[in-house]
Amino acid sequence: MIDTFLFFCLCSWSLAGVFGVDAVQSVSVTEGDSVSLNVTDVQTNDEIEWRFGGILIAEINIKNKKSTVYSDSAGGRFRDRLKLDQTGSLFITNTSTNHSGRYTVTSSRRNTLLNTFNLSVYAHLPVPVISNISSQHSSSSSSSSSSNCSFLCSVVNVGDVTLSWYKGNSLLSSISVSDLNRSLSLPLEVEYQEKNSYSCVTNNPIRNQTTHLDICEHCQPCPDCICCCYTFEAVIRLALSALVGVAAVAVLVNDIRSTGSEQHGRD
Repeated sequence: MIDTFLFFCLCSWSLAGVFGVDAVQSVSVTEGDSVSLNVTDVQTNDEIEWRFGGILIAEINIKNKKSTVYSDSAGGRFRDRLKLDQTGSLFITNTSTNHSGRYTVTSSRRNTLLNTFNLSVYAHLPVPVISNISSQHSSSSSSSSSSNCSFLCSVVNVGDVTLSWYKGNSLLSSISVSDLNRSLSLPLEVEYQEKNSYSCVTNNPIRNQTTHLDICEHCQPCPDCICCCYTFEAVIRLALSALVGVAAVAVLVNDIRSTGSEQHGRD
């Protein structure tokens, strides 16, 4: 039993030395950014090799600081974009979405896997566009009216994003796409003169863009109507202002009459 346990420990130690023990590190950036993939556990006489999806893209001898970058490997996607520092860390400048993938760094001298990186490069997020696609107006016999407006929020040429409608901070609906260069659209229907706030959001794992819906501007009961989302509040304010004005005039008139009566009494 003890011999079996010792054999298992020795095998585990040997495998750790050959394959490494570091977990995959996830790194996310936006297209056009630069990124640094930092190697660890480097020894002074190591010969470091970097691979992208199993393809050798760069190597460096730590002892003599001699490095080589294979710009034409992996279909030339890394041309003029790779750099190695003296520690063996890899720098990718001006990243693009075709740089997404798995990167491994090994010590060829020790036959040891040092680090594994899963790089995700996301395209720039466009600002979502909201358009009014329909408006229906109806009037009842009591002369009260209501209007429903239909909106469409859209983004084009996107990949790996989610498009969502929010009512305040509450999610109403969403749609996602993982392919590149796709277009997304999401409808929404609201009532005219509704006081809730709505927003359309597009996001990926590292960024988001938001467009707020102005119901007053985009939802009118008729083509020639003037924006009157807050008509009721405006009428109340006007009425209160009128009452204050009337009261002020009454006080002024009363004061004039009182002053006139006092002067008449003295005479």
